[in-house]
Amino acid sequence: MEVPRNDGTAERLYRTMYVIRRVEEEIIRLYPSDKIKSPVHLSIGQEAVSAAVCAHLDRSDYVFGTYRGHALYLAKGGDLPRMMAELYGKSHGAARGKAGSMHLVDVDIGMMGTSAIVATGISNAVGAALALKMRKSTAMVACFFGEGAVDEGAFHESINFASLKRLPILFICENNHYAIYSHVNDRLAGPGLVERARSYGVTADRVEDGDVLACHASIGLAIDSVRRGEGPRFLECMTYRWRDHVGPGEDRQYRYRPDAELDLKIKNDNLAALGRLLPSDVKHRIEVEEEARVAAAIDWAEKGEFPAASEIKDYVFAD
Repeated sequence: MEVPRNDGTAERLYRTMYVIRRVEEEIIRLYPSDKIKSPVHLSIGQEAVSAAVCAHLDRSDYVFGTYRGHALYLAKGGDLPRMMAELYGKSHGAARGKAGSMHLVDVDIGMMGTSAIVATGISNAVGAALALKMRKSTAMVACFFGEGAVDEGAFHESINFASLKRLPILFICENNHYAIYSHVNDRLAGPGLVERARSYGVTADRVEDGDVLACHASIGLAIDSVRRGEGPRFLECMTYRWRDHVGPGEDRQYRYRPDAELDLKIKNDNLAALGRLLPSDVKHRIEVEEEARVAAAIDWAEKGEFPAASEIKDYVFAD
């Protein structure tokens, strides 16, 4: 497949991936100060998947994600200052400080929330896709989850129902190889994740890690298929997280993955590779602009107020 290299896609993807990377690097810097009030699950190394998927989505499309959701929130168009304020637990955060890092939500841009319980977002996403079809909406759903979620019953029940009803949903499995510290090969019986999805009559493919533009193009074909009413699609997007499962630190001390494996992934950084495709002046301009945005968002978050104690029961139940 011929991948266009000069249509502006590389510039847009680089901007999205760069701001995700820099936000999470700043989270690493800030976390020891205890200013960030919730656990964090970083997606450094995995930015390309959210960026490539959301580049094809409209504001009216819905996305559902996991507790490793900073990349998805930002790629879908979430408000960066409100996200940082949410991590700080401030009242001007995306959920008035009640959600934190693990439960990011912004309904106005179709970010329907991230879940801390493995696979729970999948059934919610299928329900949303059913609602869209019943309303004859032109919107679609993109549901993100890790490879560990494919072991859960919720995945199998949900993808079966989505296939049965030919729902407008794209299942995106971000396969970063490790469910916490357990390698996928130590857990997965049978022929593989793509084959599991195909067993339910769903068209499924594997998208290899490496070339961000090729990844973007492959994802676009899958999304076009969903929009044409051809039923759900499943993509196993190969990726790799650089940091610990939870928290800002490295995890080499646990010895669950070889140092050489991690070092190779860092050396073959997708963000750096994409940056090398851009003219140096364009790359520099993007980085200067996004650095200013990140700094302003952190400053805004730090200056905000915490919610009043009287709000503690607000928004817990619907009125």
